Amino acid sequence: MGDIEKHGSHHGQNSDSLSRTSTKQEDIEETEHPVQEPISRTKSIASRLENTVLSRLTTRSIVNPGPPPDGGWKAWLQVFCAWLAIMNTWGFVNSFGAFQTYYSEILPQSPSTISWIGSIQACLMFLLGIFSGRALDAGLFLPTIMVGIAFQIVGIFTMSVSKNYWQLFLTQGVLTGIGGGIFFTPCMGLVSTYFAKKRGMALGIVTSGNSFGGIIYPLVVRQLLPKIGFGWTVRVLGFMNLIALGIIIAFMRPRLPPRKAGPIVELAALKDVPYILFVAGICFCISAIYFVFYYIGSFARDTIGISYIGSLNLVIVLNGVGIPARIIPGIIADRYLGVLNTHIPLICASVVLLYSWTAISSLGGFYTFTVIYGMIAGGWQSLFPTAIASLSDDLSRAGTRLGMAFSSIALAALVGGPIGGQLIAKGDGYWPGIVWCATTTLVGCVFVIAARIVKYGTTWKVKC
Repeated sequence: MGDIEKHGSHHGQNSDSLSRTSTKQEDIEETEHPVQEPISRTKSIASRLENTVLSRLTTRSIVNPGPPPDGGWKAWLQVFCAWLAIMNTWGFVNSFGAFQTYYSEILPQSPSTISWIGSIQACLMFLLGIFSGRALDAGLFLPTIMVGIAFQIVGIFTMSVSKNYWQLFLTQGVLTGIGGGIFFTPCMGLVSTYFAKKRGMALGIVTSGNSFGGIIYPLVVRQLLPKIGFGWTVRVLGFMNLIALGIIIAFMRPRLPPRKAGPIVELAALKDVPYILFVAGICFCISAIYFVFYYIGSFARDTIGISYIGSLNLVIVLNGVGIPARIIPGIIADRYLGVLNTHIPLICASVVLLYSWTAISSLGGFYTFTVIYGMIAGGWQSLFPTAIASLSDDLSRAGTRLGMAFSSIALAALVGGPIGGQLIAKGDGYWPGIVWCATTTLVGCVFVIAARIVKYGTTWKVKC
């Protein structure tokens, strides 16, 4: 009995022990689950946050909305934002003549050396646009333009504290060139996804930002440089960029989901004779046109004898008359003549005007030249991308071919200003550089005419 009681007592003790052990295990399990639940909850929150961020920064969550709206407040808002992008990228490039003249007065370097600042800026704009445009296709519009805008802003504000040539080359030339090259092409491409029938008009409005920026930047420099100095004048330009580019980030939105981009290089295009001839011709013309934009102010100052502030007015006029000139020829080409038939006479007229430049010695005559040349040059500049597309039998390849053309044009933009500047430095005044500019444009014109003849024949009755 006692043994049984002892056994029972031991059994009771064992039961109590097992009960306590079981309770401890349950406690342990209960304490394990509360640890796992926050972890899983944290992972869930992180996953949702990641998906939210990626859906905002990329277009992977967008469902194809169908045909372009061809209008509406959202579509025209994209046009306005892209116009701001072009104004603050290519408008800045086209304003380099204002800086070229000023730098020639304060820096010991030759005009040819100074022009490398604007040339590398233009080169990078053309070159990087080939690759950044593909980011739009990949659904990475916002991250891409944010990177480009960051480069642009840093470039301008560091330019404001630059003290010598190499600092200006790295800030104004390289940094802003990289920034503009990264974000202007996706902005242009995004606008084209909102329009079909009105695409030409929409893109014409966007590209007019080029000329408008070419007015605003020299105007700001003209008004502020004598009053607050170079550093604060450039900072004002930087604050203008901050506002404009902030609007772009806030309101530009892609409407299409990611899509497969084409190849960077199309080997068949290298065997397409009209395409090769046309691109070669445009390379010659682009190389020459930057000579005019870079040296028009310094020519007026050195040859005609006007002040630096007065020379800025010529840069403003050259860009200002390009606003209507970038829209009207496109309308004429669409409705009446065709893009090539409109493009070629404008280049021919440029050749005649550039040769006449050698005979100009009065301020009135030079203003007349500036107005007429600005209109003609703005016209053929706005048409050449459309002309390249028109030479392609397969429009699905037009984007690739335009990208290939831009890579060649980038090199032409790089060397045009320095070559002209070197001729000015080694020659007797500006006339050797002017003759080179006119002759280079003439060669380009011959190539463009040859491309038209090979593609469509010698009759001009064909709308092409």
